[in-house]
Amino acid sequence: MPEPLNTRAGIIAAGNWIVDHVKVIDRWPSQDSLANILRQHASNGGSAYNVLKDLARMGAPFPLEAVGLVGDDEGGRFIREDCTRHRIDVTRLRRTPAAPTSYTDVMTEQASGRRTFFHCRGANAELAPEHFDFDGSRARIFHLGYLLLLDGLDAPGASGTAAADVLRTAQAAGLKTSADLVSEISARVAGIVRPALPHLDYLFLNELELTQVTGIETVCEGAVVPELVARAAVQVAGGGVREWVFVHFPAAVLACNAHGETHWQPALQLPAGYVQGAVGAGDALASGVLYALHEGLPVAEALTLGVCTAAASLAHPTCSEGVRPALECLALADQFGYQPFVSP
Repeated sequence: MPEPLNTRAGIIAAGNWIVDHVKVIDRWPSQDSLANILRQHASNGGSAYNVLKDLARMGAPFPLEAVGLVGDDEGGRFIREDCTRHRIDVTRLRRTPAAPTSYTDVMTEQASGRRTFFHCRGANAELAPEHFDFDGSRARIFHLGYLLLLDGLDAPGASGTAAADVLRTAQAAGLKTSADLVSEISARVAGIVRPALPHLDYLFLNELELTQVTGIETVCEGAVVPELVARAAVQVAGGGVREWVFVHFPAAVLACNAHGETHWQPALQLPAGYVQGAVGAGDALASGVLYALHEGLPVAEALTLGVCTAAASLAHPTCSEGVRPALECLALADQFGYQPFVSP
């Protein structure tokens, strides 16, 4: 019999464990031309790694647990040692000699903060349902990411995909379930994401991913159209998500559910020169939201913490080094205020 939710504590995050090699460049070059690397950093990357490290840096007062695969190599040691420093339990973060630790070369253009990714899937591609065991877990929330970037979990399964099987098992064990996507433009997106929906309590995605899942264009003439975001988000929520679908884009974040309840939260109005890199901002938003939901806060307050944590992350080129304790993240709203935004 699963343990009652109100006696549980902690967040398990599983999925992508990546070493990011972030290089800040002076400009994005055309083919066969040159760009200058101005600064570089080695840091955490991937949904599971980013979310847990963000939560640790926010001072989350509950246990944090890692699940996944890394290589038996320098990158794997870097990840495990970093997790240990941030009080993240690595008991179920396994080492494999069969593949290298996943890594990404992240090229961040200095002026715009926009980034481009060159990714080696590595050990993450080998993660499969047999690597998950929720028996005896006292955690409250299980977060999985990224769908579409985990070959073994994107494969077919009894519930449609292996990821859906894992999420179903986690729910049966008494955990709330959460997932995030990677941005991919392809015909396979809906076929991998939709089977997971009935086994999710929370789903995070951006406006481009939302379009890929639903077929509803959310951007018109280069601008996100909130009315179209809302329409598409309701469709996703109607696919079986038990509680909330969270859609984030540069101006705001929307939470909606299958009952038609919606909450909009504008992003912070950040000054010129503040943004040092956008890599990891979506995971930071998810971290803030999950922190608040774990602590039983209303969804409107969860969105506020989410956009404030995302804003904090933007102050550094890496995914998590800009993230601060939760109260310091929230203080950014008083410092900068919110972007002008009219919800539909």
